[in-house]
Amino acid sequence: MEFKREIAAALGEALGIRCTVVGGRGAYFENVRRIASFSAEEVVLRGRREVYAVTGKALSLGKYCAGDVVIFGDIVRIERRGG
Repeated sequence: MEFKREIAAALGEALGIRCTVVGGRGAYFENVRRIASFSAEEVVLRGRREVYAVTGKALSLGKYCAGDVVIFGDIVRIERRGG
């Protein structure tokens, strides 16, 4: 992960949030600046330039460390909102 940041910095680019969804039961996010809000039905993540809202049921955080966030639960939708 640090290697990607070093490359982006050298190129003068900012890494946006990247998301990987696994079977609707979990999602892995990279480059998250902070968790803007959290409930069992919605998690809102802020990146440098964008905001993502994850909606579903029984959502929980599996990991939140060094810009990485793992969300577990029945994920229904992931929506990119303006920054």
